[in-house]
Amino acid sequence: MASHRRPKQPSRTRVTVLTTAAAAAVALSANAANAAPSEKLSKGEVKAKVDKLYEQAEQATEKYNGAKEKQQKLQKEISTIQDNVARGQEELNKLRDGLGSLATAQYRSGGIDSSVQLFLSSDPDDFLDKASTLDQLSSQQVDALKKIQDKQRELAQERAEATEKLKDLSATRTELGNKKKEVQGKLAEAQKILNTLTAKEKEQLAQEQQRANRSSTDRVDLGDTPPASGRAAAAFSAAQSKIGTPYVYGASGPSSFDCSGLTSWAYAQAGVSIPRTSEAQAGIGTRIGSSSQLQVGDLVFFYGDLHHVGLYAGNGQVLHAPHTGAVVRYESINNMPFQFGVRV
Repeated sequence: MASHRRPKQPSRTRVTVLTTAAAAAVALSANAANAAPSEKLSKGEVKAKVDKLYEQAEQATEKYNGAKEKQQKLQKEISTIQDNVARGQEELNKLRDGLGSLATAQYRSGGIDSSVQLFLSSDPDDFLDKASTLDQLSSQQVDALKKIQDKQRELAQERAEATEKLKDLSATRTELGNKKKEVQGKLAEAQKILNTLTAKEKEQLAQEQQRANRSSTDRVDLGDTPPASGRAAAAFSAAQSKIGTPYVYGASGPSSFDCSGLTSWAYAQAGVSIPRTSEAQAGIGTRIGSSSQLQVGDLVFFYGDLHHVGLYAGNGQVLHAPHTGAVVRYESINNMPFQFGVRV
């Protein structure tokens, strides 16, 4: 006789896991789906898709850079607070030792009265609240006890601040890891699409990239546009010394760069500290709305979300670290959607 027992249903947890995994798989493969062998993309279509993925990777890279910078800042702040707490605890211990000395002196002169016993208790706040006992203390004892109270409050506040910053640091580390995975995912997706090309097509694309790198790293006609300032000229000169250096996401020199890594490094060589990310760099200095008003060394920003930045080179050229697979090079400012410039 055939069994009519109902098949065992998967647990809710297992269904959720499977659903989540399926959704993730769909999301990861969405952009690469058109690259299936049954829908072979042309070399031009592949390049367009890969370029878009590189752009998305750079967007994620700037978020990654921001999280990394925040992490470093929080680590320094936490270290400072912890040092302050350690010093404060030493001061508190000395203050308590001072009270102990007062008690010893009082004992030697005839015994410790009840008020001194109270302020040597573990809860001096409770003692001070008992106002009726204050008149039993000397002014020296009251002063010492209030100093202990102030130091205890200060230490409690600093410990609470450190706790909050540690929570923020943990969240920032999580964000940093997520952005790193996002960048790596975009680059892996781009590689997957590139792998659909034939060996000949891959070679052709590689040669095109090499030509682009070579032609735009050679000395180009930069015209006679003056530098924005002596420091801008120094920053631009430093960036020029890195022409041909490879683009690597999250890198800020000296052997590799991403876009904002190059600009922040270049200005650091000129003795000027600017923020690490393109978005933050866009908020400094004097904004230049027209490309015709740019001077050599000005920061130049592209795309609506300002995820790309370079240095104006003169004659309609920008010196920048473009994207994965490219090197620091000159490029026409018209090759990307110009937003504005910033004079540092």
